[in-house]
Amino acid sequence: MPNELIATDPIVAQNFYLEIDGVNLILSGVSGLDMEYDVVTVQQRGKGGKAEQIKTRGSVLKVPDLSITRMAPMDATSDPIWQWFKEVSLGFTGKSRGAKRKNGSIVLYDTTGEEIGRFNFYNGWPSKIATDGVSTDSNEPVKETITLVIERLERVK
Repeated sequence: MPNELIATDPIVAQNFYLEIDGVNLILSGVSGLDMEYDVVTVQQRGKGGKAEQIKTRGSVLKVPDLSITRMAPMDATSDPIWQWFKEVSLGFTGKSRGAKRKNGSIVLYDTTGEEIGRFNFYNGWPSKIATDGVSTDSNEPVKETITLVIERLERVK
């Protein structure tokens, strides 16, 4: 009976990519893959005048920002994320609002390269790119943390 609980290998959180515009970008970290409904709370007096709190699911699915981490590109001018960030910096005006937002996926792979998980996001855009500090006494590669503002997130696999 105990073996029934572990019928498959666990997802190893080391093989994942940002897929956007048909391009896979290697990532070193992702957070914000949270899915949470709004909670509606109602307070009332129950039997004997005791206060009771009723909680139920609201109709709003909260959408977090995605935070992705990767190695900083050698040339930001040819990097798709930096190009996208530059397009967004030109502003959301009139009909151009939708053109700067993109759909994409965070895709998880097992060690054989088979896709084992996929989170699709919709109407995303980079609101922030934070580059690690640099120091002459460090041998660490420079990383960037990119905040993607999204309007919807779905786990489809």
